[in-house]
Amino acid sequence: MKLDLNSDLGESFGAWSMGDDEAMLDIVTSANIACGFHAGDPLVMHRTMEAARDRGVSVGAHPSFLDLWGFGRRPIQGERPEDIEKMVIYQIGAAAALAQATGTRLAHVKTHGALGNMVMVDAGLARAVARAVRIVDPALILIVMPGLELEKAGLAEGLTMAREIYADRTYDDDGNLTSRRKPGAVIQDAAAATTRVLAMLEDRAITTTSGKRIPVEVDTVCVHGDNPHAVDMARSLRDALTAAGITLAPLPSFLAP
Repeated sequence: MKLDLNSDLGESFGAWSMGDDEAMLDIVTSANIACGFHAGDPLVMHRTMEAARDRGVSVGAHPSFLDLWGFGRRPIQGERPEDIEKMVIYQIGAAAALAQATGTRLAHVKTHGALGNMVMVDAGLARAVARAVRIVDPALILIVMPGLELEKAGLAEGLTMAREIYADRTYDDDGNLTSRRKPGAVIQDAAAATTRVLAMLEDRAITTTSGKRIPVEVDTVCVHGDNPHAVDMARSLRDALTAAGITLAPLPSFLAP
């Protein structure tokens, strides 16, 4: 079995620092690079992509709502899907250009925060994001949560998709992530997160907070880079997956468009 391990990186901005990107890039196989709307700036993006390139880590765009103050985690209502499409095109384009400047290429797209949650349940927003990806580069891989609206939109647009599970988040019965406002939604313990992921891979299913089992196919596992325990969690997870005989590899190496 081949599997990708991804993390949201490049989320520093100007003089403000977030996460330990250097350490995470020694562990993960794909990096989702913030595109300036929720975090990141051209210098941070370029620096993070160079560091990823030097380690053989694949890079992708991590577009979001335009929400620096709220780190992209505040739902924004009332935006027209066609406007979201253009905002996502803008962010992917910036990431693609900086990837080219560092001598690598953009491989995937993964939505961030509130936009990421909303496109999983809102068919119009999901189709806008999928269209944006196809317009910029139909060879880009779209990271989706299995069974939700973004996966359906990606299929409709003919995109290659990577189905994702989360090491450090819990799930509601609709298959989406539990709101961060709820207690226990974010898992901080590295051992507990590792055990959960191994169980999901073995069962080919996620188990929700109520105990419901939802079958899933898995191509990639996410550890959030801004989690204070992210490095320990990612390292524990990588060691456990390798010990289980799973080959960790960047998405483009086993998901061909």
